[in-house]
Amino acid sequence: RVGANREQKTADSYWYALNHLTRFLKEKYNLSDIPFTALDESFIRKYDLHLRLDCHLALGTIILLTTRLGTIIREAVSDGVITANPFVGYEPKRPASRQKYLTGEELERIMNTPLPKQKLYHVRDLFLFSCYTGIPYGDMCRLTKEDLEVAEDGELWIRTSRKKNKIAYEVPLLDVPLYILEKYRDIAPEGHLLPMYTNSELNSLLKKIAKLCGIERRLVFHAGRHTYATEITLSRGVPLETVSKMLGHSRISTTQIYAKVTDEKIDEDTRSLDTKISERFSIAI
Repeated sequence: RVGANREQKTADSYWYALNHLTRFLKEKYNLSDIPFTALDESFIRKYDLHLRLDCHLALGTIILLTTRLGTIIREAVSDGVITANPFVGYEPKRPASRQKYLTGEELERIMNTPLPKQKLYHVRDLFLFSCYTGIPYGDMCRLTKEDLEVAEDGELWIRTSRKKNKIAYEVPLLDVPLYILEKYRDIAPEGHLLPMYTNSELNSLLKKIAKLCGIERRLVFHAGRHTYATEITLSRGVPLETVSKMLGHSRISTTQIYAKVTDEKIDEDTRSLDTKISERFSIAI
């Protein structure tokens, strides 16, 4: 079932998942449909195996397909069609994820490295706006002056809703995004806050910026949102619940993915600090 708030791209992924599930039911059970009550953990594990061995799909695609099925199952539980989630013990094998956020040092490099063209500065500024607000590309394109609100203490906030799920979010504007809004105030299209490029053009130019800044890994615009969640907020002690609301997440479990990354980062940084301290100091025995 595809809800009204899901975008076309998401809807297409559900049809894709349905086609794979239909094929599985036909090949393994000679069925065209199956009742929710007939599902159990062994079913999802057989489906997982089918996607790996028979369809030769990549891990990311398998995760997408099983996640879509899992969403339907949770809705069935919520609607009272079944009493419990039959897939509760199933956890798909996940590929090793690449770091998607910028470190503080990388962020500084992007902010301070001289760039050869004005267009690159423009792209950099748009990316930095996302890094310091957590607002993704699609929502940045929709920002208008009506989304700005002055709080009682005089601070400027963005208060609006996500394009993806219509969930309201609010973000206090730090110095960097305030500077960027002021810089582009007179060049933004009528009523909009920022003059945007297409997402593909931004990603293409971000590759050039990353190279100029000595950042070797792949840099895409959505890394700005990840950077806000990890480097700007969670790693600096902003509570998970607060970050979840600022990001406009529908479930706090989505935000907890960033928290896990942050815990790993803190552990890594602490180990690095411990090594440096050990090199400099020793205790007389």
